[in-house]
Amino acid sequence: MTSANGNASQVTNNGDVRKPFKIFIGYDPREDQAYEVCRHSILKRTSIPVEITPIVQSDLRAKGLYWRSRDQFESTEFSFTRFLTPFLANYDGWAMFVDCDFLYLADIKELTELINDKYAVMCVHHDYSPKEKTKMDGAVQTVYPRKNWSSMVLYNCGHPKNKGLTPEVVNNQTGAFLHRFQWLDDNEIGSVPCVWNFLEGHNEVVENDPKTFPKAIHYTRGGPWFEAWKTCEFADLWLKEMEEYMKKKSNVS
Repeated sequence: MTSANGNASQVTNNGDVRKPFKIFIGYDPREDQAYEVCRHSILKRTSIPVEITPIVQSDLRAKGLYWRSRDQFESTEFSFTRFLTPFLANYDGWAMFVDCDFLYLADIKELTELINDKYAVMCVHHDYSPKEKTKMDGAVQTVYPRKNWSSMVLYNCGHPKNKGLTPEVVNNQTGAFLHRFQWLDDNEIGSVPCVWNFLEGHNEVVENDPKTFPKAIHYTRGGPWFEAWKTCEFADLWLKEMEEYMKKKSNVS
């Protein structure tokens, strides 16, 4: 696993390009390969400076920032640590959190151009009720309102409401409070086109309609790095990206 500083700049106020755009990727030791491929897919395509940081639960526990007990319904180690994103960004500017099971197919600059300072957060407003009882490597599949909204979020870190996402709140509040963005009013939650969190097995590509082509695929049920999902939709794209990452890694070493 590696952290990264890519080549590029943070959009904080609708086109005001300044510092590198901060991206926090959820990390789970079971999905190390997924993290590396997600990171690679962002860096490969970005035309702006980005700063990528893995959110590693063991590191946060060692620093005294995370002490929450493991919940039986947590499918990953970043189920709750993701909500520390504004804190980890020093409550400054805009930053993105994304699950590690994403594959980016477009320049992250396009996503930052959608940022609107009137919102506290921006995300894809999915209406998603999975039929599967399990996902990934056998984890229990749960259904709840606003499912997958928190899997890719643009955070306006300096927003007064987001300053309330302290380590104490993240460690003690309920899953419903956090995953349903209950610290915010509905009009503070901006919308992003679903192509930026395109759910494999749920969202569909419409032939000859570029607006439906994914810019970021989310292997939310499980990706090709799990034995049970080696033939999932878009598996070929992820495997190709993994091969490119491995080749680049071997050339560096």
